[in-house]
Amino acid sequence: MKKIIFIFAAIWLAFFSSRGYAKTIQMIQLDDDTINPITAEYIIGAVERAENERAECLIIKLDTPGGLLNSTRKIVKTIMAADVPVVVYIAPGGSRAGSAGVFITYASHIAAMAPSTNIGAAHPVQLGQKGRETNMWDALKEFFKKDNGERATENEKDTRTSPEERAPGSENKDPMEDKILNDTVAFIKSIAEKRGRNEEWAVASVKDSDSITEQEALDKGVINMIADNDRDLIRKLDGMTVHIGDEDRVLATKDAVMERIVMDGRQQLFNILANPNVAYILMILGFYGLLYEVTHPGIGVPGIAGLIFLILAFFSMQTLPTNYAGLALVVLGLSLFVAEAMVPGLGLLTLGGLVSLILGSLLLFNSTEPMMRVSLSIILPVALTTAAITIFLIKAVFSAHRRKAVSGREGLVGSSGEARADILKGQEGRVFVHGEIWTAVAQEDVASGEKIVVTDVDGLILTVKKRTE
Repeated sequence: MKKIIFIFAAIWLAFFSSRGYAKTIQMIQLDDDTINPITAEYIIGAVERAENERAECLIIKLDTPGGLLNSTRKIVKTIMAADVPVVVYIAPGGSRAGSAGVFITYASHIAAMAPSTNIGAAHPVQLGQKGRETNMWDALKEFFKKDNGERATENEKDTRTSPEERAPGSENKDPMEDKILNDTVAFIKSIAEKRGRNEEWAVASVKDSDSITEQEALDKGVINMIADNDRDLIRKLDGMTVHIGDEDRVLATKDAVMERIVMDGRQQLFNILANPNVAYILMILGFYGLLYEVTHPGIGVPGIAGLIFLILAFFSMQTLPTNYAGLALVVLGLSLFVAEAMVPGLGLLTLGGLVSLILGSLLLFNSTEPMMRVSLSIILPVALTTAAITIFLIKAVFSAHRRKAVSGREGLVGSSGEARADILKGQEGRVFVHGEIWTAVAQEDVASGEKIVVTDVDGLILTVKKRTE
């Protein structure tokens, strides 16, 4: 019996010892995803899993245009306090780490880039604007400009503005923008100091919206290496030393097993919904569905679909920096369209609804990042389409009012028919009207077979007279 227990104990020790020495590298990937609460949950969850499973390191394969500052801060805090080496790899070729991606890259223990990639810029507000309150007016001015060469790209605006003009304290800055800028500069400087990365470029990325290639990033000390692909990255990581907590760890990635962590179905769905354009379209579709259901009574597919779209839209808005003043303007604009369709007001309500919808859509999300606001190329078609639908409904209402009734009392008065028997004045007889035999009284004597016209209806009795050609 003792021998059997000894054998099982030896097998158990051998099994778990082999498992303990099986090194793993875990990898997650953001493929052109914005930094939002869902991607933050994905990254933070991957860090916790890598810590629990004692992975050799966690690789974040990054390609992002940027995102929300609150989500970025959560990710940075998690990476800075991680008990596992975190490697940020900007790849594949053509990828970029823009805006929030710069902070995540700086927070990593090891930063790498693939060829033909870039990093930057991390400016917290759009250049050439004085805070988020002016975004609406700049968008409107851009829209109403004539296509005569006046419209400039953001890069052209950037070249016309010197770094000195964009620095804190410049005459072109307002206090709120200075406050945001200074806070962001301090944030990235603290990260750079902790990780021993280039502070000067980090500040330039925030202040001057600077962006550099992978070779420039390596030369400036922004990243640790350039790796051609995943295999090259793992090979170069082997033997590198990283400082975790109070100790130095030497990475042994040569014989480690790669494990990829993908978003679960819930995260994939919610990540798609955490897009301002998707949220906006869902809200408009929900409005259309409910409008159709109201104008065509009965619980059917349009009403149910409209409710589902609205619920999904409201969920999306919870994950985005929603401006409720903008939401109120959107609701007001849609309400004015409905009011115009129900009570035609010569187009004034439609005009007011159009203006409210456009302004509300531009103000709907409070973000300085263009990718976190509703695109003007979506706002205008939606607003104009909604206005066109309203105008169509108005025309339909006017046509219905002008059209002669074909049923009920109004549909019978003025109708022609034929007497089916002699009708004496003041007495009842039979007439054929609208394909039916009716009881009728005549205002004069009418002979059988003569053509008659209905002049009045009293219950089921018609008053008729002879029809004159």
